Amino acid sequence: MKDVYITRISKILPNDPISNDKMEEVLGKINGKPSRAKRIVLRNNGIKQRYYAINSDGDITHTNAKLTQEAIVKLFDDEFTQSNMELLCCGTSSPDQLLPSHAAMVHGLLANRNLEINSASGICGSGMSALKFGFLSVKSENSNNAVCTGSERSSTRMLAGMFEEEASMIDALEKEPIIAFKKEFLRWMLSDGAGALLLENKKNEKGISLKIDWIEGYSFAHELETCMYSGGEKLEDGTIKSWTEYNSKEWLEKSIFSVKQDVKILDAHIITKGVESMEMVFQKHDKDPSDIDYFLPHISSQYFAEKLKKGLREKGLKIPEGNWFTNLDKVGNVGSASIYLMLEELLMSGILKKGDKIMLTVPESGRFSYTHAHLTVC
Repeated sequence: MKDVYITRISKILPNDPISNDKMEEVLGKINGKPSRAKRIVLRNNGIKQRYYAINSDGDITHTNAKLTQEAIVKLFDDEFTQSNMELLCCGTSSPDQLLPSHAAMVHGLLANRNLEINSASGICGSGMSALKFGFLSVKSENSNNAVCTGSERSSTRMLAGMFEEEASMIDALEKEPIIAFKKEFLRWMLSDGAGALLLENKKNEKGISLKIDWIEGYSFAHELETCMYSGGEKLEDGTIKSWTEYNSKEWLEKSIFSVKQDVKILDAHIITKGVESMEMVFQKHDKDPSDIDYFLPHISSQYFAEKLKKGLREKGLKIPEGNWFTNLDKVGNVGSASIYLMLEELLMSGILKKGDKIMLTVPESGRFSYTHAHLTVC
């Protein structure tokens, strides 16, 4: 089995950053009225700016596939060209279409050579699933290298026009003219962007590399019902009714394709199950949490940061608080790309030294799954 190293990393954040007070100018006001939920959500999530694939004129500038392709191209130079790439693994929760796969569309834009592709579906964890597929491929000598990505273009799903039909129906029924919080909540959370990693079976001759020691995933879907979803509606019994069981008129009236989150279930389980999965991974690898030099948790909102710290302390998992690293306030919640963007910023900061231990933790609230990875700077 080969050792696997992250030897290059890149990112793309589209257009200029959008501040909190400019969000509704870009996304629009539902029914022409300012959001009541926006202030509450932004106060809790701690995000100060984010990026959208929408320019100041309101034009859409990138597809998800284009964002991903632009991030990948930044990995190439004279020493590692597009023709050297052997495997492409792409994770996203917001593909541009249902079919073909996201990786196929990215490969089409690269137009480089015949190669193996893999698309990881899911939500925030899909970027880590793509990384694990690439890791296992290089480790098992199925390929000498792999390009792995996480990317999102969520902004176009959050435009006011996506909710206008439902809002007009609510008005017609003379009810409170506000879209359900489970739908509006994520309008003020999500951001666009892409990150890419090059994995190789040898480390860099110059500069540092990140050796991937292990990647572990845990799902609690056998215990818990769906929390975050799109393309369906959650029923009273907790099951999801698929978009294929609604007619096309209902798709608009119920905003079926909006991204929704059951915030009560989220608050009840996202931290407890995350801590439980970390207990399991530390035990499996006989790892002392206090040895972690840089802890990169994908936290969708600062609201959960203190809860996670408290949960870890209560279980005796003492990761030094000074070693936590996140950039949520600067880039927003970019779903599957968030962990790539954090790692890129850490690597480019120049503060890493050989021997440092890095822990990546990515929760996914879809039906509560978690992925953890351990890296060593070398």
